[in-house]
Amino acid sequence: MLSSTFPYPPSAGGTEVRTFHLLRALQQRHAVTLVTQRSPFNTDADVNADADVELLRQEVETLVEFPLPVRGNANGTSGMLGKLGRLGAAAVWGIPVNVRHRYSPALQAWVDQAVAAGQFDLITCEHSVNAVYIRPAFRQRLRTVLNAHSLMGSSLRAQIAAGASVQPWRDRLSLPAIDRYERRFQQQFERIVVTTEGDRQQFIALGNGAAGGDASNGGVWVVPNGVDLALFPQRPADPDGRRLVFVGAMDSLHNVDAAQFFVEAVLPAVRSRYPEVTFSIVGQRPAVSVQALATQPGVSVLGAVPSVALALHPATVCVLPLRLGFGIKNKTLEAMAAGVPVVGSDRALEGLTVDGKGVPLRALRANTVDEYVAAIERLFDYPDLRRHIASQARSLIEQHYTWEKIGQAYHQAVAE
Repeated sequence: MLSSTFPYPPSAGGTEVRTFHLLRALQQRHAVTLVTQRSPFNTDADVNADADVELLRQEVETLVEFPLPVRGNANGTSGMLGKLGRLGAAAVWGIPVNVRHRYSPALQAWVDQAVAAGQFDLITCEHSVNAVYIRPAFRQRLRTVLNAHSLMGSSLRAQIAAGASVQPWRDRLSLPAIDRYERRFQQQFERIVVTTEGDRQQFIALGNGAAGGDASNGGVWVVPNGVDLALFPQRPADPDGRRLVFVGAMDSLHNVDAAQFFVEAVLPAVRSRYPEVTFSIVGQRPAVSVQALATQPGVSVLGAVPSVALALHPATVCVLPLRLGFGIKNKTLEAMAAGVPVVGSDRALEGLTVDGKGVPLRALRANTVDEYVAAIERLFDYPDLRRHIASQARSLIEQHYTWEKIGQAYHQAVAE
């Protein structure tokens, strides 16, 4: 299993959570070697780093660790010339800048040697940034699997369209390299795994169906995310009140954008009717722009907390105003598991059956300011509706989205 993201602790972000639990599922039936890199948050300066490594080592047959490369500016230049140099190199090689930034020649050499020696029967890439290490010729020696999470190109285009890109000119120039990189997946991988049917259709439409698939799935399997119910118990009772909460890794662009949008556009309208309302932003590594939101009335930025579930439980409503990102969101599943009614965007509820004809109401959908305000008002004013939605959502998680069930589906997709 290749994961340039160090998947421990399994709470650092969506990639870490998914990778850890799928790793654990495969290890139950196979001898798994995890090849990973230390992230900026698992360095020797981190007092928990060594403990994290040892705890992760207990979850696998073998743990192989490489350092993240130390990189300066491309071509020894800085500023605009450096950016253009990196973009130019990406275009020439067809490898996106963010992939080249993490690429380790030492890790590549290790993978090449292991495959040549016939050391493994199956190799999985957890997230598409790891696809760079897979040579098309590997498919002659072992099964190759990409657990893609989502398409990088689609995500970047959504950021540009939403006006959330920090440097839209740079991102537009990055798209050709990303598209070339993702179109190679069909040659590299026998099987591809994504989290939603929508993502599966996107992969197939771009010619990314893997050659090893059957006619029914186009070579792309759907394996959603899950929840550890031991970490996210259902709260014992509805707390009432006027408390809103948003949870996520607060250095991720899609979460930063969501928090800013809600505080600046939605919260003032909610406070005009409920002056006492509070909004808590929970999640580690809050960006400076997120920390600044704490100056707004009723807003608190809590940062990392010992238990996300315990941070969710006191909330009347969990709002998930995501405008970016693809795939099933861990934060949505976790709020539902905790028994907190959700008001979320189409992005936040992607891949989940939460409303519609013949479907129990499991969340309220909102995409505009007026829709958010109306949904929050409904839940504030009608406690029975809150309890009904929370109960139906928890049942959905218990039936379909525990990591035990998701792990079994992943094993079937990649190893059978």
